[in-house]
Amino acid sequence: MLVHFWGPEKTISYTGCAIQLYVFLWLGATECILLVIMAVDRCVAVCHPLQYTTIMHPKLCLQLAILAWGTGLIQSLIQSPATLRLPFCSHQRVDDIVCEVPALIQVSSADTIYNEIQMSIASIILLVLPLIIILCSYIAIAKAVLRIKLTSGKKKAFGTCTSHLLVVSLFYGTVTAVYLQPKSRYAHEQGKFLTLFYTVVTPTLNPLIYTLRNKEIGNFASVLNINTGL
Repeated sequence: MLVHFWGPEKTISYTGCAIQLYVFLWLGATECILLVIMAVDRCVAVCHPLQYTTIMHPKLCLQLAILAWGTGLIQSLIQSPATLRLPFCSHQRVDDIVCEVPALIQVSSADTIYNEIQMSIASIILLVLPLIIILCSYIAIAKAVLRIKLTSGKKKAFGTCTSHLLVVSLFYGTVTAVYLQPKSRYAHEQGKFLTLFYTVVTPTLNPLIYTLRNKEIGNFASVLNINTGL
């Protein structure tokens, strides 16, 4: 994708497009699960600071990582073959910055109702349900933060969650608009712009979530213990 951005050549082989689709779906679905895991991790750190290391022990973290990558792989192995089986004989141009399911469905010359239903079901499982879990986690976090007496402790809590909330908003807001209604006029007209967010902007911000903020979460758990008198 980056090569196509900077180079004069804007073509990709069918094999290259297929590989890109498999990898894109795998990483995208994995990202959905990882954002949920990060939200739950923050919820445990804020709401149960004394039990944090007991609950989020290394074995559980490994299991959650396997769950995230495994779910993404299964999603890719199910949806990619179904998309690639569509006929594209009369269309040689994909109007997007990457080979993804909505863009390929739009250029197919066959009836894509089965693919659209399949994508809608996958979107509910990987987008809607995770988003509900994330919202519930942050409602619990907000209740815990409001019980903190010191203003500094509240600022520390909100600062810890800001970056994650930003990426959740960018990622889920754009992905949902494209994948829940792949053939809608809005998805067709704004598809490339929205795809740019969840393929470039969100991954760029990921290091802030998965590395730089980890130490702050641990520090905040200690602060919460002091402020709540536990």
